[in-house]
Amino acid sequence: MTHKKPHRATERATDKQIGGNHYKSYSIQPIEFIVANKLSFIQGCIIKYICRFENKNGIEDLEKIKHYCDLQIQLLKNKK
Repeated sequence: MTHKKPHRATERATDKQIGGNHYKSYSIQPIEFIVANKLSFIQGCIIKYICRFENKNGIEDLEKIKHYCDLQIQLLKNKK
């Protein structure tokens, strides 16, 4: 029978990561940077993907960054 590690009262959500450990090496995790700087959804996605691309999905993550940049450009052009 395996036992789960007991939940500590001091454990933060950023202490664990689901689906890898590609953010664990940063002194401030992308989500903390995004929230602290009140970035938009699109800006947050770009930060997330640029931080992880070398340790997770490589070119696919870089393509996602391009896609989010294109979305932001489209939104700005539609405002005119």
